[in-house]
Amino acid sequence: MSQTQIELSEQQLQRIAKAIADPQRFAILACIAQSDEIPCKQLVSEFSITQATISHHLKELVAAELIHLRRVGQLAILSCRREICEAYTQVLSQRLIEPGKIR
Repeated sequence: MSQTQIELSEQQLQRIAKAIADPQRFAILACIAQSDEIPCKQLVSEFSITQATISHHLKELVAAELIHLRRVGQLAILSCRREICEAYTQVLSQRLIEPGKIR
């Protein structure tokens, strides 16, 4: 993990949990995480769901701050925000393993 510690609010933690609870959304996040960057169009071809559904899932992942979306002309380029994923897994691990960490 990077040297900068990222603090996630309770609201962020809940939003992330909700975002990755959906199996398709989790699969999309995993696909994005396997690449440095991936064009949105590639996701549409890799998953047997409509562009509208992909867009909905991406909106939720962006809102949870798990992915970054940047535009290059008309292309949407996606990348995983690994620092947020790492911060989430660290908090989750601490709360499940260390006594007294649950609020």
